[in-house]
Amino acid sequence: MAQNSSGPGPKRPNVPGAAQYAGLGVTFAAAIVLSTLLGNWVDGKLGTGPWGVMLGVFGGFALSLTWVYRRLVVAPRERGRGGR
Repeated sequence: MAQNSSGPGPKRPNVPGAAQYAGLGVTFAAAIVLSTLLGNWVDGKLGTGPWGVMLGVFGGFALSLTWVYRRLVVAPRERGRGGR
């Protein structure tokens, strides 16, 4: 039988919260990998050397950081004000 979080013993983890953060990590990594692959494809088609891959890595990283920031900082702030 599962213990209540207010009872004695170890505190049970917040599974939905943990899943949210795991999902953020997977999304962060996937965006970088996909944009890098896209840059590699562009390099192959245009013969631009490493520039497409470099743009893909840094662009994917910047977009991922922006998305995570909005998800962790901006969205909770808007929810606190009665927004979405």
